Amino acid sequence: MPNTSLPAYEQVKAFIKAQINNGSWRPGDAVPSESALQAQFGISRMTANRAVKELAVEGVVKRVKGSGTVVAQLHRISSTLQIRDIHEEILEREHAHTARVIRVEAVRADAAMAQVFKLRTGARLFHSVMVHFEEGVPIQMEDRHVNPAVAPNYLEADFTETTPTRYLLEHAPLTEASYSIEATLPSPEETRCLGLKRGEPCLVMTRRTVSGPHVASLARLVYPGIRYSFGGKFQL
Repeated sequence: MPNTSLPAYEQVKAFIKAQINNGSWRPGDAVPSESALQAQFGISRMTANRAVKELAVEGVVKRVKGSGTVVAQLHRISSTLQIRDIHEEILEREHAHTARVIRVEAVRADAAMAQVFKLRTGARLFHSVMVHFEEGVPIQMEDRHVNPAVAPNYLEADFTETTPTRYLLEHAPLTEASYSIEATLPSPEETRCLGLKRGEPCLVMTRRTVSGPHVASLARLVYPGIRYSFGGKFQL
C-alpha cells in the first residue's frame, strides 16, 4: 500500500477524483472495477467497495446495472473564487496568523500522486503538513505535495515566516488551477490538530495548481465546518 497519510479508501477516492478533475476521465467513461482497484492499490475488496460507494453517494460516479461504474454527468458552474494566502485573509480580518509546521519532507510519488503530477511512480516530491491558526484557534490543516521542478528549494523555506501558498505564488507563478470542495469527516490526525470533537465534520478543499508545463502542487486544505465558510462569486 502506498505510504500516505490518507486512509486506504481515501487514496482510491483521491485517485479517481484526480482522473476526473484533470480531464483524463469524462462523464460516461468507465471507472475501473473494484477488483481492478483492489489489484492496483493492494487493498481489500471491502476497501475498494467503500471508496466507490462513497463516490456514488457524493455524485462523482454512477453505478449502471449491467455496465459497471461510470463517471457521473457533473453539472458544474464556473467560479471566480480566488487562490488566496490564508495569512493575508486573516490579516484582512485584523487578526493574528500563526502556523505550526508538523513535517516538511521529501517523499516518493505513489500511483495516485504520480497520476496527478504526471510523473512516474516513485518520482521525488516534496510534502508539507502544517496547521494555521487565527488568534490562536486552528482554522486550517494544510497537507500539500509539491513538484520539485517548480520549487527546488521548497524544503528550505521557513513556513513559520511565510506560507506554502505565498512561497509557490512567488516561485512558481500560476497558469492554471482546479479545485473541489466537499464536506467530510476528518482523519484522526486532522481531528486532533484542529481541536475537533469526534464526528465533527469539516470542509475540505482539494486544490491542484499548474505552473507552465508542470503540475506544481496538490493541496488538501481541511477547515473546521463550524469555524469556516467559503465565499466567492459564481456564474452559471
